[in-house]
Amino acid sequence: MHYLDNAATTKVDLQVADHIRKVMEQSFANPSSLYKPGLDSELILRQSRAKVASAMGCTPAEVYFTGCGTESNNIAILGAVEARKEWADHIICTGYEHPSVQQPIEKLQQQGWKVTLVTPNEQGVIQPEQLADLVTSKTALVTAMQVNNETGAILDVQKLSKLVKEKNARTFVHVDGVQGWLRLPIKLSATQIDSYAVSGHKIHAPKGIGALYLKKNSNIIPPFLGGGQEKGIRPGTENLPYIAGLAMAAEMMQKNMPQRKKQIAHCNELLRSQLENMDGIVLNSPQDAAPEVLNFSVMGIRSETMLHFLEQKEVYVSSGSACSKGAASHTLAAMGLPSQRIDSALRVSFSKDSTQEDVQALLEGLAEGMASLARVK
Repeated sequence: MHYLDNAATTKVDLQVADHIRKVMEQSFANPSSLYKPGLDSELILRQSRAKVASAMGCTPAEVYFTGCGTESNNIAILGAVEARKEWADHIICTGYEHPSVQQPIEKLQQQGWKVTLVTPNEQGVIQPEQLADLVTSKTALVTAMQVNNETGAILDVQKLSKLVKEKNARTFVHVDGVQGWLRLPIKLSATQIDSYAVSGHKIHAPKGIGALYLKKNSNIIPPFLGGGQEKGIRPGTENLPYIAGLAMAAEMMQKNMPQRKKQIAHCNELLRSQLENMDGIVLNSPQDAAPEVLNFSVMGIRSETMLHFLEQKEVYVSSGSACSKGAASHTLAAMGLPSQRIDSALRVSFSKDSTQEDVQALLEGLAEGMASLARVK
């Protein structure tokens, strides 16, 4: 099997899976319980929070565990806007966000908030200045994706937060870091970012666990009510085994970052160089995109058709965001690309498990598909 859809989800690392099972079996007590087994669980919770904080470059007190990146995005966006509704009426957002950001913003717009969307250029790039220049005295929130999940385009979020705060210190800056965390170096404590969302299943931890960085003294009104866990930001009994798994995965990713980056860059460069020499293929990812993601169009062959052809060769890629369930890419549409190019787009995404053999299998499958599949005019 040649799995090249790691932006959708990564394979759980076996060491992480073993650690999760151990915690499930041996540390099953509720971390909020006051007897010894509960205190032992609380210790694992504290240790895990410290490991995730290290991988984020912040203090443990600024890390909150959630169910996923989507939940982290929702908590930050809805909570920040609610806390600023007395003086603000404006939100700024990039025009190629993940549905977990796009849809809460659309809901807020329906409630009367003024929303300014900033679209990328034809290369998929947005500059921090494009967002910051739009900030006014009534801007409650600027939200942006660090690494675009479909093209790998990178936004300098550290510079963005600095520019936004210079315009309005009260404006909340949220970053969807799901595709950027532990791929790009960042020390959140050295930035003016207010919140940063991450997800476990993008870094070889399980689905169903995420985290949210909230800068100390950041003002949000949490959208949930409950027992007060996670200091009320995300109430509900903590999923201790998966939290421990997230912490181990983050620790391993942080430790192995140089080797992993070199391996992924090699796979990306090999694929990109070969695609550039194939007639009928157009690259959609910018040259300086994060190497984990490479988006391209096989002109004249619909994405779904090529995707299923490659599936027969046990080569697995995607046509865009997994959360869009095969719908046409709103990222490529926001870039202003023609419909034929959008309809024929494929996304390849790498992880630490990706190999040169995976790339070669994909290239062979593409060549065979381009030679045999009927083209759409």
